[in-house]
Amino acid sequence: MVPPAGDGGSPAPIDRQILEYLRERLETTAQVADATITDAEGHLVLRVQLSNTYYPTDVEEATLLVRWYTNDDCKIHYREVHQDSEWECRWDRHPNPHNTRDHYHPPPDAPMLGDNADWPADYREMLTFVLDEIEVRIHELWST
Repeated sequence: MVPPAGDGGSPAPIDRQILEYLRERLETTAQVADATITDAEGHLVLRVQLSNTYYPTDVEEATLLVRWYTNDDCKIHYREVHQDSEWECRWDRHPNPHNTRDHYHPPPDAPMLGDNADWPADYREMLTFVLDEIEVRIHELWST
């Protein structure tokens, strides 16, 4: 089966093997309640449900959506659902007309125009980088 492509994130197909590796790694951490590879939204993605025990009670849900492509492009979308709002950001690596290949869509709403950035090239290092950023966010939530 050919992985779905053409989701606007990259000209390359999704790298299912990398998604499976990331899912297996994430499932070993207590911060993750569930990690599933799905194409329910029409694009192959790793959907990670983060454990509610790490968040203050006003955060109803926290998720991470990971797309990793065979050319090492990626889209990693972090989203929190609060009682009266949402908070999200995204780390991207893909060609586009408005930013460098590596760029960040900052919170609270991950706007289309992002900030140019540089990410680790290796998918394992990129996952570690993103999880560290989420950890900083969780500390901020508990500090307010």
